[in-house]
Amino acid sequence: MTASAPQLVVHDDAVRANTAGFVARSGGHLMAVLKADGFGHGSIARSVVSAGATSIGVTTIDEALAVRAAGTDVPVLSWLNPLDADFETALLADVDIAVSGVELLGAVSRAAVRTRRRARVHLHVDLGMARDGAAPSTWASLCAAARELQLTGTIRIVGVMGHMSCADQPEDPQNTRERLLFTNAVRTARRRGLTGFTTHLAATAATVTGVGAGHDLHRIGAGLFGIDPSGTATDLEPTLSLTAPVVGTREIGAGTGVGYGLDHVAARPTNLALLPLGYGDGLPRAASERAEVTVRGRRRPLVGRFSMDMVVIDTGEDRLHLGETVTLFGRGHDGEPTVSDWARWSDTIAHEIVTRIGTRVARVHRTTTTQEAPVA
Repeated sequence: MTASAPQLVVHDDAVRANTAGFVARSGGHLMAVLKADGFGHGSIARSVVSAGATSIGVTTIDEALAVRAAGTDVPVLSWLNPLDADFETALLADVDIAVSGVELLGAVSRAAVRTRRRARVHLHVDLGMARDGAAPSTWASLCAAARELQLTGTIRIVGVMGHMSCADQPEDPQNTRERLLFTNAVRTARRRGLTGFTTHLAATAATVTGVGAGHDLHRIGAGLFGIDPSGTATDLEPTLSLTAPVVGTREIGAGTGVGYGLDHVAARPTNLALLPLGYGDGLPRAASERAEVTVRGRRRPLVGRFSMDMVVIDTGEDRLHLGETVTLFGRGHDGEPTVSDWARWSDTIAHEIVTRIGTRVARVHRTTTTQEAPVA
């Protein structure tokens, strides 16, 4: 098998299968989280909606507008925006906005006045991570301000949301504390006169482990792409394959150094093959001298330090052909390395591996083993 350029293959069938599985887990109430360009998968909104997702979540307004441009008409929520974000454009595109403070709430309300569109708002409470979300000390005042603005007709509170810090460790007592904090936050919102809103707490780990159960909606991102932070799900399918063509080969003798610093020195005569991918394309440099690839049905080590644009394989007795296809990671069905392997080699998480593959690598959707189409 030969190839002309590196490719990141998106296995749409696997994405849809994972989505359908989480639709079942969530009782049909699934928000598909497609932030960071769909966790590096590109335009995937139609696939997850066709598999049963009832809404879509992203971080920025630009991401929300891209989802709208893809032709999806389900609710879309954007939950991380600065005070001067383009809320007017968001409201005109029927994008819901998450709000974590009174100032931000005011900015959304003013945009609603200018556009004559009632803003759909989710109030976001921090449950202990000290990042996004209203601090517990400001939550009651945020709810009160939301009630006042709702009475003016500029906004409508349609959701209350939180996020759990330790859901991948179901026995951690912090989970109990955060569930109670969220329950109290919801009660506070209702006591301030807010009613009829959806509650959502559980992301992938909290859904798989069950620690976030009992609320209206589940926000699933990583799980759609075969990643389970808790390590307990056994029914998720990896959804990406990364391949590259061989662009150079050579024979070397024992004692020959490879790459910057000559950190790797060949212990015996061997063959090398060069791939046109490096840390500039998202391969973690931390995986140097640890990572493996698959070619001709065998795993082979990457040797030497990763360069910005290239990595080197020790192919042993095999002399590869120019253009021959090498699999850096795949679904693991044929023994090839997976995203999880690369995360382990890089001392990071699978989320980082899938989201860091750069734009020089062409994305290709694959729905079967014989049909492919470039990612839009």
